[in-house]
Amino acid sequence: MAHRTTVIWDDGFTAYDFGPDHPMGPVRLDLTTRLSRALGVLDDVDLLSPGTADDDLLSTVHEPAYIEAVKRASADPSAADPHRGLGTEDDPAFSGMHEASARIAQGTVDLCRLVWEGETDHGVNYCGGLHHAMRTHASGFCIYNDIAVGIQWLLDRGVERVAYVDIDVHHGDGVERIFWNDPRVLTVSVHENGQHLFPGTGWPADVGGPQARGSAANVALPPGTGDAAWLRAIDSVVPPLVRAFRPQVLVSQHGCDTHLEDPLAHLAITVDAQRRAHEELHDLAHEVCEGRWVALGGGGYSLVDVVPRSWTHLTAIAAHRPVPPDTPVPEEWRAHVAGLTGRPGPSRMGDLPVDRLPIWVQPWSMGHNPDHPVDRAVLATRQATFPLHGLDPWFD
Repeated sequence: MAHRTTVIWDDGFTAYDFGPDHPMGPVRLDLTTRLSRALGVLDDVDLLSPGTADDDLLSTVHEPAYIEAVKRASADPSAADPHRGLGTEDDPAFSGMHEASARIAQGTVDLCRLVWEGETDHGVNYCGGLHHAMRTHASGFCIYNDIAVGIQWLLDRGVERVAYVDIDVHHGDGVERIFWNDPRVLTVSVHENGQHLFPGTGWPADVGGPQARGSAANVALPPGTGDAAWLRAIDSVVPPLVRAFRPQVLVSQHGCDTHLEDPLAHLAITVDAQRRAHEELHDLAHEVCEGRWVALGGGGYSLVDVVPRSWTHLTAIAAHRPVPPDTPVPEEWRAHVAGLTGRPGPSRMGDLPVDRLPIWVQPWSMGHNPDHPVDRAVLATRQATFPLHGLDPWFD
């Protein structure tokens, strides 16, 4: 069977723009699309330009009064309500903010529909993944929580179990909070420890509400965590929980601000490790839910050197035409970057020398080191969540 992949894109998505001094520059989206196109990744996918989510759709997740506050700020940025998280340093108001944010949400919902109804196998929206937005307010560069709107759409259509996996450097707090007491949604977040990084949440003991114990899992990693330890943390928690949960759809958030060059966080991950994580989540979707996979973007603030490469790899993996890490970055793309920035950007699609690939990751079944801070973090999560799924934290 030919694998079908749908990607959300048109140039209008660069309208989600908090201004020239904000870390979340929309150029990262344009450069991702240009790089994907230059490498031929978009040749075998369907590009979808979505409409704008209406209030009824947004209000399945967001409080109507909050949607109205976004609309007011969108029409007149000086009317932004900081009590709703709008007009703040993280979430400055801008003209057209409602429409730009609602299109991102509609794009993710469209992918959820296409995947669930069998019209596409995988969906990619690297414009989305806005995981911090809450029911009542904006947070952390996120206005509407497209992820939660998409998952809620699936639940409202009768999907019984959705797994959400978040590998952004920041805790996926908005999605977790919205589905905190819903046993139909498993949220798993692997992130930098909240003691050191926004939003300061996502601890191993946070396992879901009273009606949904075990529906949340959090791996809080120490600053400086590198490739092998990060991948070990993912491998030791995500697949066992997702397999035990038996989701019908896998939704994943692929924020690439885990990278060692990202200016807003403190992990030390390469594009090569991010690529491998993308592959593993893709493979997991095929293993547990017949390939029904919606993959989203998220954070990532090394706008030229990291985001375009990582999300091009994600798109290529979803399209079943992965790009080898030693592939040269096309000169046409580098010339475009040089014209924008005065320097050509990365020359290869990976960071590591070829002789250091593949990254070797010690499986949990080989044992763990209680003196290693990453192993301690992983074990804390396994001890808190695995028994709630009938799993043994020491061996599964």
